[in-house]
Amino acid sequence: MFLLILSGLLMLWAEAALAHAVTLGDKGYIQEVTGVKIIPFLYLGAKHMVTGYDHILFLFGVIFFLYGMKHIAGYVSLFAIGHSTTMLAGVYFNFGINSYVIDAIIGFSVVYKALDNLGAFPLWFGFQPNTKAATLIFGFLHGFGLSSKIINYNISPDGLVPNLLAFNVGVEVGQIIALSAILIIMNRWRTTPSFARQAYAVNIVMMTAGFVLMGYQLAGLALA
Repeated sequence: MFLLILSGLLMLWAEAALAHAVTLGDKGYIQEVTGVKIIPFLYLGAKHMVTGYDHILFLFGVIFFLYGMKHIAGYVSLFAIGHSTTMLAGVYFNFGINSYVIDAIIGFSVVYKALDNLGAFPLWFGFQPNTKAATLIFGFLHGFGLSSKIINYNISPDGLVPNLLAFNVGVEVGQIIALSAILIIMNRWRTTPSFARQAYAVNIVMMTAGFVLMGYQLAGLALA
């Protein structure tokens, strides 16, 4: 059952990746709106995170083997700090990264986390990277992915700061909603006898999805 849910999520995520996770309507709104629009940007931020399957897959990998709420909150907070910092700073200072490059890096973050969950690094390289540092670093990179897209939409400087802050709050609200749903499912899944066997398969699927996104983005970069 969980594998079917994950497969459906990956199909939706692939569709979102092709559209850069922003609908034409939302893109048009960001390009045209001026002035302070707190509620609409709260909604757009929450919608981005709930439908931002690259972010969700990475966070899913991060909390995969975390059981205590204190540990989960710590790792999610590190990701949120990184994501928020580079998103806000990137848009405010008009600093972006090529969308194909940053999305390929985001795909790599999913691959990295799946390999980490599979215990590949001690086996292959003889050491375990610091998981908290990696979560923060990839949070920074995920934030640059979002800031680069917003910059491309030529968001109006009129009301920029409050709108960005509202968008960021919306992102965190969406993150809480998405993770709450994931945790409900995972807590039930972990009690099943097949969890250990299925956990390996799920991380293989997640790693494959990361490679697919990397390949798609690098192909797009080569053709651009």
